[in-house]
Amino acid sequence: MPTPETTMDVPQDFEALKAVILERKAQLPKRLKQVAAYSLDNPDEIAFGTAASIATSADVQPSTLVRFAQHFGFEGFSSLQQIFRARLRERTPGYEERLKALSQNEHSKLESGSIFNGFVAAAHRSLDNVATSVEPEAFERAVDILAKADTIYLIAKRRSYPISSYMAYAFGKLKVKYQHVGTAAGIDDDMLAMATKQDAAFAVSFSPYASESASQARLLASRKVPVVSLTDSAFSPLAESSKVWFELVEADHAGFRSLSASMAFAMALTVAIAEKRQRLADGQ
Repeated sequence: MPTPETTMDVPQDFEALKAVILERKAQLPKRLKQVAAYSLDNPDEIAFGTAASIATSADVQPSTLVRFAQHFGFEGFSSLQQIFRARLRERTPGYEERLKALSQNEHSKLESGSIFNGFVAAAHRSLDNVATSVEPEAFERAVDILAKADTIYLIAKRRSYPISSYMAYAFGKLKVKYQHVGTAAGIDDDMLAMATKQDAAFAVSFSPYASESASQARLLASRKVPVVSLTDSAFSPLAESSKVWFELVEADHAGFRSLSASMAFAMALTVAIAEKRQRLADGQ
């Protein structure tokens, strides 16, 4: 039975469940927060897995899954699991799409051609996802924050680094003042020490998160420098430091994730910032 602490309406779909998890994540006990993070990061595994396999992957006891479900008003874990299965049914492609996918991936093709087609298909899925997951109002807020900044600090490491590198290149061409954090000279701390409340930062990190990027975003936020971030989970350490953050999960092929949607997002953000700065300079 649901626990006495549960007074909310039981979420009826995945988006409602996600919203209430994010609303209450700060109050969740440690183990329930662990399950929450795993469930939002791996919704397909929640839909398909058994309580035992999911508990192992999330590094909790199976009983914790039951407590998690009851915390949000469900009778048990299997009731919660139906929400994740319904999400998959809503996303299942029609037969025409399936036939199209098959025709694009004939078994007779060479292995290298299949790899190419697999990555192209993953890129298409990523772009479809980002087109529907980025809220226009949030994007406008992010553009507003960054366009009004004196200097934009770009923070990214490892797999995210190409995104900030592209933005640095584009900002230079567009005459937007920036600092690309992550110098070969190792003077990141000195560079960040110059940031003021008149500046802003754009940070990018995907799981497994770069601890240095998270620390730098927290440092700037603590000094009242507004941070906008791109990440792949509501439980990302960047989310807590950001005025505006965007959740973007790249589709993968054979376990490899590209940056197709992330780069499209970065290009759009960069150009929108430059355009907004021009309008502000013209007094519009």
